[in-house]
Amino acid sequence: MHIGLIGGIGPAATISYYQRLTSAMRTVGEPLELTIVNTEASTLLANNLAGDAAAQARIYAKLIDRLKTAGAECVAITSLGGHFCFDETVALSALPLVSAVSPLDAFFAANGFETVGLLGTGVVMRTQLYGQLERTKAVTPQDIDGVGTAYTDMALAGTCTDEQRAFFIEEGRKLVDAGAQAVVLAGTDLNLAFDGRDVGYEVIDALDIHVDVLVALATGRATLSDHSVGGSA
Repeated sequence: MHIGLIGGIGPAATISYYQRLTSAMRTVGEPLELTIVNTEASTLLANNLAGDAAAQARIYAKLIDRLKTAGAECVAITSLGGHFCFDETVALSALPLVSAVSPLDAFFAANGFETVGLLGTGVVMRTQLYGQLERTKAVTPQDIDGVGTAYTDMALAGTCTDEQRAFFIEEGRKLVDAGAQAVVLAGTDLNLAFDGRDVGYEVIDALDIHVDVLVALATGRATLSDHSVGGSA
């Protein structure tokens, strides 16, 4: 299956998706059919803060039309924060949308995580992954706005300072102290901070779970009917 990605939100997350998809497909010995389009992270952020899901969905819909013209058969948004207008985008999309959020609850339950901590954008933390955690309890930072702002600053910059890295790792530690069995990187740009390093507690990268779904689709090991998707088939 030809995968389409809406990238640029932020650039570091887009690079992570590309690297992990190509690596996984190389491992299974199959070619990757992939097209990436770019959207503007600052525009998405402005629409997110304004709660204007309709405006962002229209932007996505135009990009999805472009992906369809390029031959893509499904599309993924390379940002959990960028999923704030998922339902609105589904209504306009010319292609099926493969959610990065819906597989998470099942993954946590299957791996025995009853309580997880969330780090990411303000809306992701405040809504506890858009209310899609049914079998898993979530704990969030005490200062959601502070963590969310720090995350957005890092994502827009596309780099992580030592000070920012220490901040996010410490916020994760606080979530573990509050009862989380693992800390979920519920913001794809958090790879800049954690970067696969041992931080002394369990870390789950939501990007990895999404990539696994996309690889299954790309290799034909799964079909769109096997996953929670929306939009035109």
